[in-house]
Amino acid sequence: MTEAAPALPGHRLKLYGLSKRYGPHRALHDVTLEVAPGEFLTLLGPSGSGKTTVLMALAGFVEPSDGEIYLDGRPISALPPDRRDFGVVFQGYALFPHLSVAANVAFPLEVRGLGRADIRAKVAAALDLVRLGAFADRKPRALSGGQQQRVALARALVFEPKLLLLDEPMGALDRQLKSELQGELRRLHRRLGTTFVNVTHDQEEAMALSDRIAVMRGGEIVEVGTPAELYARPRTRFVASFLGRSNFLEGVVGAVRGGVANVEVGGRTIRHATPEPVAPGACVTLALRPERIELGPRDGLDNVLTGRLLDAVQTGPGLDLAVEVGLPEPLEVRIPPTASPCRPRGGDRARLGRRRDRRGHRGRQRLAPRT
Repeated sequence: MTEAAPALPGHRLKLYGLSKRYGPHRALHDVTLEVAPGEFLTLLGPSGSGKTTVLMALAGFVEPSDGEIYLDGRPISALPPDRRDFGVVFQGYALFPHLSVAANVAFPLEVRGLGRADIRAKVAAALDLVRLGAFADRKPRALSGGQQQRVALARALVFEPKLLLLDEPMGALDRQLKSELQGELRRLHRRLGTTFVNVTHDQEEAMALSDRIAVMRGGEIVEVGTPAELYARPRTRFVASFLGRSNFLEGVVGAVRGGVANVEVGGRTIRHATPEPVAPGACVTLALRPERIELGPRDGLDNVLTGRLLDAVQTGPGLDLAVEVGLPEPLEVRIPPTASPCRPRGGDRARLGRRRDRRGHRGRQRLAPRT
């Protein structure tokens, strides 16, 4: 196997006040974001949120209406795509069907005028990097979807780009292939040290791959943080609902003592940790993840509620429950199969409580002023 290429130095990227207008339509508005050298950052959001427009502006295919893009402190918005030296991987692979795998990967090097010996060596190293060294002579049609995407990755990396831009690279793959390619991307990123910017609407993909995630909506960045930060402590209801599932409870703060607030919700009092100061009388929204709620009589539960089971659905290794507890909406609960000795059924009485962590504290999910 060809010797692995040394890790490339990551480059620092900054977007400052980036906006894009198409007539009266505003695709981007005042997008400001920094990407650290060697970071894997994902732009995550629903369709129409502006994430692909940001990526195309980075690649040089879209000209911003306002703002600037900086690479290592130097403005690059005026540079054409071929002078930015960025690798781009598209969802549709964009391989030349009449060329072999090796010839597809060699194309960026030929355009740059490298000699034949250098091209052969770099192509071999790039194909080994994505574990396709034995497929160099095949045509793209003889490869699986996952293999074709790995060829596209090799082609984007073969010229040692300053950044790798990924535009929904796994959108056309089935679940199994997507999982395999995620492993390939994580391995490549660790091995190369190149700065990666990924675009996706798939929350699981963003959580699995990213050092940080920038969540977008309506052409703006809503929140930026690590996957753990955004999942456990989202600052907005949109992020709490877009990254995973949550139960949202509207309430009014009563007494607050020792960082714990009593919140009146539908005639019930729910005690909740307050990571930020909150005043009595404030209208707030509680976000409770379904997996943080336990079913059944167990020690160490807070905020115990009783009710009636409406539905139980098998989802892979666990069960998703809907439980009526006298609140405006049924609570969604996710339990592992070992949590109950028998499968719950609709109509059963249910006792729910919020799980404490190993230190005995309540799960610190977000309690934020209602907006």
